[in-house]
Amino acid sequence: MAAVLQRLKARKKSDLMFDFIVYAICIVVFFIVAYPLYFIIIASVSDSTLVSTGKVLFFPKGFSLFGYQEIFQDSRIWIGYRNTLIYAIGGTLISLLFTLPAAYVLSREEFRARRLLMFFFIFTMFFNGGLIPTYLLMKDLNLIDTMWVFIFNPVTVNVFNLIITRTFFENTIPKELYEAATMDGCSHFKFFTAIVLPLSKAVISVIGLYYLVWHWNDFFTGLIYIRDYSIQPLQIVLRDILLSNQVFQEGAGSGGTGGGYAQRYADQIKYGVIIVSSLPILVLYPFMQKYFEKGVMIGSVKG
Repeated sequence: MAAVLQRLKARKKSDLMFDFIVYAICIVVFFIVAYPLYFIIIASVSDSTLVSTGKVLFFPKGFSLFGYQEIFQDSRIWIGYRNTLIYAIGGTLISLLFTLPAAYVLSREEFRARRLLMFFFIFTMFFNGGLIPTYLLMKDLNLIDTMWVFIFNPVTVNVFNLIITRTFFENTIPKELYEAATMDGCSHFKFFTAIVLPLSKAVISVIGLYYLVWHWNDFFTGLIYIRDYSIQPLQIVLRDILLSNQVFQEGAGSGGTGGGYAQRYADQIKYGVIIVSSLPILVLYPFMQKYFEKGVMIGSVKG
């Protein structure tokens, strides 16, 4: 403690003032970012009337877990959870299955067509066929009203993720490594699976998380291509709940209030659904942070 005080006394006042301003700005930014999430948490256990009138700011008021009870009792939430888990995990695996080999091939200088193919990939970032041609394509492929439309769709391979992965392979995997492997009779396929992939955990984790979050939050696909409610993702269920004040009919009739009871706790249900749908991704982020710290610098430093 004494050593810390000595270091503080030795520093100039201008440096201390600068540190104070930086810390103050960081605290303000953290509050701005964290408060909306904190408000959703306290609003999900507070009286809806107090929330709508602006009386709930920092602490919950009228504490009740009625919203969470109704959420966990409603079968649509669990069906949406099951579907979204299938789409997110399956879609992420399929996306990585296509993205990683494509990025590796495009990173090899001996592949002469890579510049032309990369041009076509980048072209799709600026121009696409539009909604109606895409819908007709999905219809011709018999993917409408099926689970496969969430896994095999025009955004199965994200070009931005492809570019990041290709850049990682170009700048991180030494050319000499492949030359040494070929001397031992290693093919491109074996080199990719046995050497490149184990050395690319950082980019695989980052890109995998990007795909997982996208598939988890995918709302547009279910809205356009799915009519069967039994295979709708959680985001569509969330939309229906947020747009309706009479979602849970059993709760609306309980207590003999003829719907007033559910109306009183409508905001609890809405905010509770937001937390329930976002919690898995929020829990996953801390475990992936170490790879994120490596992944955000991919391709930024060379030489």
